[in-house]
Amino acid sequence: MPDTPGERGRLLSILAGGRVDRPPCIIPGGMMNMTTTAMAYAAGVSFPEAHTDPRQMARLARAAHDLGGIENYGVPFCMTVEAEGMGATVDLGDETCEPHVVTGALRSVSDLSGLHRMDLARGRARTTLEAIRILRGVGDDVPVVGNLVGAVSVAGTVLDMEILLREMYKRRREAHEFVEFVAQNLIAYGRAMVAAGADVICVAEPSGTGEILGPRLFGEFTVRYLNEVVAAIGAPATIVHICGHLDRVLDEVAEIDCDAFSFDATIAVRRVRERMPGRVLMGNVSTFALKDAQPRKVASMANVALRSGVDIVAPACGISMSTPTENLRAMTDAVHAWRPSEHVLRIVRD
Repeated sequence: MPDTPGERGRLLSILAGGRVDRPPCIIPGGMMNMTTTAMAYAAGVSFPEAHTDPRQMARLARAAHDLGGIENYGVPFCMTVEAEGMGATVDLGDETCEPHVVTGALRSVSDLSGLHRMDLARGRARTTLEAIRILRGVGDDVPVVGNLVGAVSVAGTVLDMEILLREMYKRRREAHEFVEFVAQNLIAYGRAMVAAGADVICVAEPSGTGEILGPRLFGEFTVRYLNEVVAAIGAPATIVHICGHLDRVLDEVAEIDCDAFSFDATIAVRRVRERMPGRVLMGNVSTFALKDAQPRKVASMANVALRSGVDIVAPACGISMSTPTENLRAMTDAVHAWRPSEHVLRIVRD
């Protein structure tokens, strides 16, 4: 019989390739945001302070677990901490709008003088690390996920993505030097997250995708630097998320070295499973449905993901700040009620 552990044990066991009673249901955080306006109101947390105050950040992460049934804590709540730490200008948003980069730090990959190394002792990097320490110090059975944005996506916000793409072709050596600089900062930040108490590191690539880069550049840049970052951090467990359509780059995706692979709703679980047999897969409940559908429909989509064979149920990307809490509950309740053995018996009878 599979083990019936608590939330932390279940997630870590799945990520290690073990068998448990049912899949976990998580939202990592970071680019895959786990917070909503309703949760913030309920928790008495304000914006943008939740992005800059470690206690409010930790309180909001706990609210996502307690109110939405999400089986983890995950910080930060946006994908701009790294870019800001390297010199980009960020608008911290408000209770309905997540932080976003308004001005990059560079005009070309050849102008690295405009970049800063992340100072982990100040700013929002420090906020996030302190929030991880607070969450770890709670002493409960909830896994803590620290989140990074992938090197190509950070590079494409510090420098305009269109310029980066063009210079990946025209100034390949300088482009690699630039992305390597970003990767080294991510490694330092990720190691600090692990030292602060993160059980899992999730690295998300919203811009360094096969759709945007094409197969050759995706393999040369995205896969290369994802693997470099994941290997160098040395986290207890890792998740990598790639946004968008994957059909053209499934062979390259299979080369990504991580404990679990997370993907968008634009591709079926079956297609990913065919190319990545034996890999722990995470996903891929539509974030549009989570925002706009009725709870019954959300529960149905969670069950589809379960029947399709995902090992970890999660939204296909970051949830909207306006996602209703009852829809998150519909997803998590469906997973909590799932009994794999009953599903197998139904298949046999049918």
